[in-house]
Amino acid sequence: MLEYRQNRLGLEPLKSNKIATSSENFDSLEFRRVQCRGFFDEKKSIYVGPRSRSISGVTENGYYLITPLLPSPDDPNSLQTPILVNRGWVPRSWRDKALKVSKDDELSSVASTPAQESAKSSWWRFWSKKPIIVEEHSPAINSVEVLGVVRGSEKPSIFVPANDPGTSQWFYIDVPAIARTCGLPENTLYIEDINDNVNLSNPYPVPKDANTLIRSSVMPQDHLNYTLTWYSLSAAVTFMAIKRLKPKKSWR
Repeated sequence: MLEYRQNRLGLEPLKSNKIATSSENFDSLEFRRVQCRGFFDEKKSIYVGPRSRSISGVTENGYYLITPLLPSPDDPNSLQTPILVNRGWVPRSWRDKALKVSKDDELSSVASTPAQESAKSSWWRFWSKKPIIVEEHSPAINSVEVLGVVRGSEKPSIFVPANDPGTSQWFYIDVPAIARTCGLPENTLYIEDINDNVNLSNPYPVPKDANTLIRSSVMPQDHLNYTLTWYSLSAAVTFMAIKRLKPKKSWR
């Protein structure tokens, strides 16, 4: 398995705009590198965690930041369909700030009712002698280049709580569920960013490195090591128990 992943990561990166949107095709592309160009829809970011990260021996809790990457208009090199990008690890403060902004936006949208806006508009049209010119300022779109690796959903253990999208609680990566929450199809492509060009002035998010991707949380060799260790301990304990319980011979 380790060699298989290394070989896959060593292949030439694919262009995202040439990948067909098929879940079966995505399964066959796992651990292939993909080069994408588009812009991030920051307001639909998902925070998965908490996930710990050790820095100089100090462990800090944070989250994985997953954001939809959308096609850039008028860019021939842009991806053709949206994808999900795990941009890497961010501190807990990022999620706290995002939740606060989301809550403030909801409160402000409730406060400004359509009736108030309509009354204000009617009053202004009545008293103003100048024509009203409404200028629409569309936000600037900053296209980004992303080099990522195709991955799938995580398989949580029995100790991991269930995700709760309604309260923005994501404990593990469930690609179809995250895609639905972001308003995307369930078969949306999911990649993990592996760019090494980290801006020291703005180091977050911290992408995964290739070695972390190659080694899963528990590799087959680790399973073998655990098995040998437990069998050795069991044999040692059994031998000691038999030796202790065995009646001693009495010499007369």
